[in-house]
Amino acid sequence: MSLFEKYLSVWVALAILAGLAFGGLAPGVFAALSRLEYANVNFVVAALIWAMVYPMMVNVDFASLRHVGDKPKGLIITIVINWMIKPFTMAMLGVLFFRHLFAGFIPAADAEEYIAGLILLGAAPCTAMVFVWSQMTKGDAAYTLAQVAVNDAIMIVAFAPIVAFLLGVTEIVVPWETLLVSVGLYVVVPLAAGAATRRWLNRTGGEEAVAAFTARTKPFSIIGLLATVVLLFGFQGEIILAEPFLIALIAAPIIIQSYAIFAAAYAAAFAWRVPHAVAAPCALIGTSNFFELAVAVAISLFGLQSGAALATVVGVLVEVPVMLSLVAIANATRSAFAARERG
Repeated sequence: MSLFEKYLSVWVALAILAGLAFGGLAPGVFAALSRLEYANVNFVVAALIWAMVYPMMVNVDFASLRHVGDKPKGLIITIVINWMIKPFTMAMLGVLFFRHLFAGFIPAADAEEYIAGLILLGAAPCTAMVFVWSQMTKGDAAYTLAQVAVNDAIMIVAFAPIVAFLLGVTEIVVPWETLLVSVGLYVVVPLAAGAATRRWLNRTGGEEAVAAFTARTKPFSIIGLLATVVLLFGFQGEIILAEPFLIALIAAPIIIQSYAIFAAAYAAAFAWRVPHAVAAPCALIGTSNFFELAVAVAISLFGLQSGAALATVVGVLVEVPVMLSLVAIANATRSAFAARERG
């Protein structure tokens, strides 16, 4: 697995190409897989994400969760970035790009739907994949879990009002089934399984047994990630190949937003002397998106074939390559945080 981890970006690139190729060669297979869903949550993707998250949940020392509040800086940064900055900067970038910079390339009616899709992405911070990025940056597992839990709690009450305000509409129908099923599948189920497994391992062999178990199951996280990439790009292969220029236009503000949000959160954590094990997942959780929720709301509000739905799907496709690059940046700058703490 050291080979896989060392060249993960290469394997992801190959997985993207494989997804596009398989999606073009066997569209019926991917269409059938895409229909295996409930409340717009695909069970195949959910199973793969579960495979990614479960080993990390076993690694969480649940007893340490009660001490998370002793060092609240990471949680404060997460809340401010995710709920006071990110949705509004995404809306600003959407307006800038689609009403002005790209106005000559896109019909005005379509531009408004792309903006709406970007707003939905910006208002839905990550729920599950952040555990993967946290592990890759050697993040504090307990703190990451606390950050995700806080985000989920806020999302239940804040998502609809923020989206309604930014879209300028009075009523947003939140697909509660999608929200609850996603949180259940991606967080609650693997969390409960991880806690039960850790308790059993501790009884039978202590921390050494836990370490051995997580080492054995770690490959499933990487395999799950690569298989997820193949599926996501396979699902949307026809659209990507049919309209690559449009996909690139939609991706531009999403990519800029991702790097800007990461930089803001990471810089704030560095300036506030937040340890790297908390700072990295703190910045990454604000950068990635809860794409299932964004896609579901886009479809319910604007329709399956809408520009808003397409924009949220592009967010899905952009996320993994961008997040891997941010993981690399976080890992490369770990020593700067260590030096800052010593100073």
